[in-house]
Amino acid sequence: MNLRHIEIFHAVYVNRSVSAAARALNVSQPAVTATLRHAEQLLGFSLFSRVRGRLIATEDAHHLFGNVAEIYGRVEALRQASRNIALGRGATLRVASLPSLGLGLLPDAVAGFLERHPEAVFDLSTVHHDELSRRLSERETDVAVAFQPPNDPQLVTQHLGSGELGVLFKEGEFDAGRTSIGLAELADRNVISLEHSGPIGVLLGAQLQRSKVVFEAKVSARTFYIATALVSRGVGVSVVDNFTAKAAASPALKFLPLAPPVAFAVNAVHLEERPPSVAMQQFLGCIAAEIGGP
Repeated sequence: MNLRHIEIFHAVYVNRSVSAAARALNVSQPAVTATLRHAEQLLGFSLFSRVRGRLIATEDAHHLFGNVAEIYGRVEALRQASRNIALGRGATLRVASLPSLGLGLLPDAVAGFLERHPEAVFDLSTVHHDELSRRLSERETDVAVAFQPPNDPQLVTQHLGSGELGVLFKEGEFDAGRTSIGLAELADRNVISLEHSGPIGVLLGAQLQRSKVVFEAKVSARTFYIATALVSRGVGVSVVDNFTAKAAASPALKFLPLAPPVAFAVNAVHLEERPPSVAMQQFLGCIAAEIGGP
């Protein structure tokens, strides 16, 4: 007997009629009858007989049903497990992100995902750019969300969206009503530098060279969190990404994009040999939605 035979036999045995079995399986009565007849031919004995118009299981069918019920239960468990995986239930989603994305973007995406998939389980961590390849290759995380993927042939990149750089400052530092700030305007202000903070720092340094802007930073910070804390305490202004600025939002802190704009990509990175599960892809879709789409 194959699985289709088992499914049909189980349905007829439990429902005690071909018509009821057909309704339970959402198939036609002739299909149930034909499959049941084929199963009996393979087995070499009858499974049911008709007594006064009723379908009665034979003694051989009663002996067989115990094993069939066990197999059917395992098949149903497999189907349910498959549905759970597709719906993100019961799967632990191991995600790492850069600290700047872990302040707001990642928590917002997790909150949105759990509203739709409350059974999902997350294992979240932050990782610095230099550690991305190692964390993925040593299976410490399944997916990393970063700005610039490492140059590693083992890794595959999935674009999630884009961000932009801007100036984070305390209210009153610049005139009200502005919509952007040029780098040259920072030359005579106390700047908290993030040029050594990884890919975004490299991007900022390149933009400074192109703009031929030079400013001496009183304080250099290697993380966006520290830079944000320094700005909030009135130490100076800093060029940060819009995700960091959104996470640090308060009435006293303001953020305006740079002019001309400086954009960067947000990517999901994973090992080529370990592509994201269905649930993980759904979660990455939540991140993309939070960003504004790829």
